[in-house]
Amino acid sequence: MRRVELLHRELSYTVRGILYTVHNYLGQHRNEKQYCDAIERGLQVKEVPYVREFALPPSFDGERKGRNRVDFLVDDSIIVEVKAIPRLTRNAYHQCMRYLVSSGKELCFLVNFYPDNLYIKRILNPNLLKKNQ
Repeated sequence: MRRVELLHRELSYTVRGILYTVHNYLGQHRNEKQYCDAIERGLQVKEVPYVREFALPPSFDGERKGRNRVDFLVDDSIIVEVKAIPRLTRNAYHQCMRYLVSSGKELCFLVNFYPDNLYIKRILNPNLLKKNQ
């Protein structure tokens, strides 16, 4: 059986811990900006480097600068996209895929704070997966 290594293992655990702490503290029925404020505070307390509202570079000739902004780029490694909606749609998933492909990053957490139980979806960059096969 082949052992698969988890991408950004320690950083992933730290970020997920912050997300669960925020959800336990704020619960549901807040807006995205409130959750982002709390996540930002958690990253600061844990001394994890991050950029909030990080503008991705243009992904094609003619695209305006700053068109795509991720909620958080954590330690220049993990994109965190925050939602507070009743149900995630394919659009949210495809948004994360666009961010991964445009940025060249390997991993994105799509996070939904709305449900009773926090939902975190790990999404991998499909272009990087193809290179490793």
